[in-house]
Amino acid sequence: MSDPELEDFLILRNLDEPLPEETFRAVAEGAGEVLQDLNDEGVGIRWAKSYIRTKPDGTVVGTFCHYQAENEEALREHADRAGLPVTQIDLHGKTLEAE
Repeated sequence: MSDPELEDFLILRNLDEPLPEETFRAVAEGAGEVLQDLNDEGVGIRWAKSYIRTKPDGTVVGTFCHYQAENEEALREHADRAGLPVTQIDLHGKTLEAE
């Protein structure tokens, strides 16, 4: 975590319907614009990375996202404005790494 005022969160997003990857990437681009808007408004939130969950045919069914944010409310505000689902939000705990 680079900013001491931000905490690490993990978000599980299950999509209601699978999306083609191109459509999902457009949604993600819009989410990035919303993130910038929130930052411009003084909300402490950063996207770190996302793992895209797909079906064998390549359609996107959800994501696991890592964000840094001042609180859970900031994450929910981002999701609401971006039109993204939030299935579960957890504080990021300790990490286990392969040896």
